[in-house]
Amino acid sequence: MKFHVLNLTCCSATFELSNQDIYLAKKNYSVKLNKEIVYKDYNRNVFTIFDLEPNTEYNVSIGSDSLKFKTKKASYVLHMKDFLTDGEDDNLRVQSAISALPKDGLLVFDPGEYHVTSLFLKSHITLEIKKGAALLGNTDIKAYPLIPGEIKADNKKPLELTAWEGNPFLGKPSLINAYECEDVTITGQGIIDGQAQKSDFWKDVKTLTWARPRLLFFVRCTNITVIGITVENTPCWTIHPYFSKQLGFYDIEIINPKDAPNTDGLDPESCNGVKIIGVRFSVGDDCIALKSGKIYIGKTFKEPCQNIVIRNCFMNEGHGAIVLGSEAGAGIKNLTVERCLFKHTDRGLRIKSRRGRGQDSVMDNVVFRDIKMENVLTPLVINMFYFCDPDGKSDYVQNREKAKIDKRTPYLGSFTFERMTCLDAEWALGFFFGLPERPIGSITIKDSKFTVKKNATSGYPAMMCGIDKMSKAGFIFSNVKKVTFSNVKASGYIGKKYVTEYVSSVIDK
Repeated sequence: MKFHVLNLTCCSATFELSNQDIYLAKKNYSVKLNKEIVYKDYNRNVFTIFDLEPNTEYNVSIGSDSLKFKTKKASYVLHMKDFLTDGEDDNLRVQSAISALPKDGLLVFDPGEYHVTSLFLKSHITLEIKKGAALLGNTDIKAYPLIPGEIKADNKKPLELTAWEGNPFLGKPSLINAYECEDVTITGQGIIDGQAQKSDFWKDVKTLTWARPRLLFFVRCTNITVIGITVENTPCWTIHPYFSKQLGFYDIEIINPKDAPNTDGLDPESCNGVKIIGVRFSVGDDCIALKSGKIYIGKTFKEPCQNIVIRNCFMNEGHGAIVLGSEAGAGIKNLTVERCLFKHTDRGLRIKSRRGRGQDSVMDNVVFRDIKMENVLTPLVINMFYFCDPDGKSDYVQNREKAKIDKRTPYLGSFTFERMTCLDAEWALGFFFGLPERPIGSITIKDSKFTVKKNATSGYPAMMCGIDKMSKAGFIFSNVKKVTFSNVKASGYIGKKYVTEYVSSVIDK
């Protein structure tokens, strides 16, 4: 069984099967490390071997196929068990260990609990959170300081410190923070638990005057890698890379209660070069949301979220499996999603935009292929009338008549969906609604199969004003330049396979 290396650290190695299977291999397999079995009857396409020694050669094999690899060097190895405290709060001793860690050093969190509030990382370090180790967030919201969202200086671009939904905003630091760091790795089989369910972070969230902490927050960082760990119960977004590049998220698990507020799984914002591979999601909001700020952030920095690969992931519960926007003031470009499994999410692809996101808000070159969806209420949604902003239900945003194209008008380009199997949809197979003054460029669906659940419920396929609840609808297109169907099979819907309004060209072959 062919496989290849995804990532090597000084203490772990992550691999991916070289197949075309969706998330799970068609046949179970066993993995040997130096002829000793480390995984037996395994079935996921991505796997990681942990507890390795730095600067050491190994041989990994699956059946008759094998690979030799060598772990990275570590200048020093420090253990948290050697940093002691008499208090119940471990934040100071953990921060001391991070500060003491030399360049290219490894800090090991041995099994046990570590009660922390806000940790700040530095460059060129690796944190290994062992199986049985748990970093537990402080449940006292008063223990977290407030930090400004933005600092301005003469003749320089502002310094962004924290944000909320696309704008700089006064906030509380996250559990793990990294500012302008490079070459940072977090790996292991342990847990980072924000314990928000035991705090007041989820209570009366609309009355808060500050942004809630994330679990992992990376600001203007380069070469950040997160492998293997489980992250759960975040006060708001779970992992939030911000203006960062060369990011890798492999074989991790992100868990939040279904009813938790704004607990997105992974939200790269204005990031370039992101790999999300083998990640498992079950969250209270969107699983993956790609963003680039609202219009102020987009206009000031002009840094789109771009060059993103999402592969072999499992989204089980969540509002949207893969979401673009709605905060996309600098645009989202070059996204490929493949070999992923979506179950029980409200939507599969969910694009949210609206008038006012700005002329730099360009979403283009989005490709979905080899995707399986099961019990997704509406598999494909593109909505240019998203209403969740203070002015989201205003006449300017929601009016269906043509508006003047100006610097506030966003643009949606080409979207391709191929080799998809979407079973037991309920509200609609697809809902695509562009702006009348600037229609969606093109939507191509090919070599795909869609079915509708027999006892389907009804609901609103998109968060926009003036639409009725739907049940068992086919594909709805409005304000789209070109629609192409090629070898698309659909069954169980009521009415027409597709309904079009203000669509320039429809090809169905």
